[in-house]
Amino acid sequence: MPNLVPSSIFVRIYGGLLLIISAVALCTYLLLQVVNDYRAAEYRESMATGFFRLIAIGIARQQTPELRQAWLEEASVLLDSKIILLNRKQADFTSNESARLVKGQAVVRIGKNYDYADIYSMVSQQDELYIRATMSKVSEQQAKAMAIFLLDDLDHYRGSESQRLKQLQSYFPFPLQIVPLEKSALEADQRARIKRKEVVLALKESGATRNSSVRIIAPMPAFNQVLVIGPMRLFDWMPVQLLLIILAMSLVLITAAAYLIIHPLEKKIKAVEGAARRIGGGDLSARAAVYGRDEVSQLAYSFNSMAEHIQRLIDSQRELTRAVSHELRTPVARIRFGMEMLADTDDYDDRFSQLALLDNDIDELNKLIDEILTYAKLEQGIPILNFERVDLAELLQQVAKETEALRGKVKISVRLPPEGTIAEAERRYLHRVLQNLAGNATRYANSEICLSAGIYDSCAYISVEDDGEGIAEKDRERVFQPFTRLDDSRTRASGGYGLGLSIVSRIAFWFGGNMKVEQSPTLGGAKFMMTWPIKQKNRSKLKLNDVS
Repeated sequence: MPNLVPSSIFVRIYGGLLLIISAVALCTYLLLQVVNDYRAAEYRESMATGFFRLIAIGIARQQTPELRQAWLEEASVLLDSKIILLNRKQADFTSNESARLVKGQAVVRIGKNYDYADIYSMVSQQDELYIRATMSKVSEQQAKAMAIFLLDDLDHYRGSESQRLKQLQSYFPFPLQIVPLEKSALEADQRARIKRKEVVLALKESGATRNSSVRIIAPMPAFNQVLVIGPMRLFDWMPVQLLLIILAMSLVLITAAAYLIIHPLEKKIKAVEGAARRIGGGDLSARAAVYGRDEVSQLAYSFNSMAEHIQRLIDSQRELTRAVSHELRTPVARIRFGMEMLADTDDYDDRFSQLALLDNDIDELNKLIDEILTYAKLEQGIPILNFERVDLAELLQQVAKETEALRGKVKISVRLPPEGTIAEAERRYLHRVLQNLAGNATRYANSEICLSAGIYDSCAYISVEDDGEGIAEKDRERVFQPFTRLDDSRTRASGGYGLGLSIVSRIAFWFGGNMKVEQSPTLGGAKFMMTWPIKQKNRSKLKLNDVS
């Protein structure tokens, strides 16, 4: 039996799904963090690009260093953040940052503790001049400053403000437009502030962040017109689209993982089912593939064991039926002949002689039936064995004494193992094995047999040797088959029915050992040896059916 350690299918499936769900949850969290960090960075840079582009354009318009410095100071006051002018060496941009700056986009560098951000924008590519502002928060003043910078830029394009807005639109992620005041959707107090030339912030709030937005409305020089910046949607850390994508990915991952867990089990079950169908169709050689260490693999192994046993039983039944029909003919024919002779004679002595012969034939028939029943019962299923500690030396001495009555002129010698040589075995059937082998040896020995037992390599053994003619090597496997009789000396004249060695072989099999025959190195005849494990482990709790 292979070393199969059962692993509950329930535990495997649900434990696997638990691990999958945990992995999916962890991956989802990490994915959300990575995606949101990326989205937040994109959001910050897109929101800062247009604002700081206006500042960079304003600085670029200044013709002298003094005017640039004055403009920077005014812009710093409006922005509520210090704006400085620097060159490329002072900034040390990466290739990706340089590419963004060349396109007129802003670069945002977040501080180590996320408490501030350095924002860069290109002033002049030719002179490699850049501006940098350090911001720790976004305030209403900065929002109004954006409108002021945009109005300042539009002041240079009087009469073509709309066209200028279209040019600047590419730098802003939100709409820029000039609309009549009455279409600005402002409240009365907000309109009043517009007429006072104030910049107004209009916040649209909702229960969900994704629906909240801000508009910046600034009065235009033209009467009854306003500049509308926005709506600028607030950053949504968990948009619906992202959640749907993650959910879909999670479902795909869980489905794939469940398939990988369940499909091998399903494949194994189908293999067992296919083997069962083939056996049901008459193919007794069909077997299910056994691999793995789960319960389905255990089922496949048990199924194969059952199939092997069924095949062996059917084969044995066929052989037994054929052999029994053959073996019963001889005693039955002699009994019939004896009955006819008994009916044809009136002589008392002849009748007495015929009755004695009939009685011997009936005894022979009973012995044959007992042997057949014993062998048949040993072939029935897996016998339940009750193993106990057996003293091998004591068993040898007992069988030697019992064989003395059958020895005739044959000498019986015993090689006792060391005192205290113990092995686990079913005592009755170990005794029967040794008894059968000893009785068989006395029939075929010339003058001597030898009984021995011992232990080597964690296995116990018993052996019986004789000084007879031995068994040819080509017949050594066949001798353990039921109703097998060899030619020459091992014929019907020697007695027996060809079942003794078959019974011995089956007992050895159920002991977890084996039976073999070879030439005796000391006596020169046959040497029969049975070996089995000293420790029977799980077998030790079982009881053998009575087959005697």
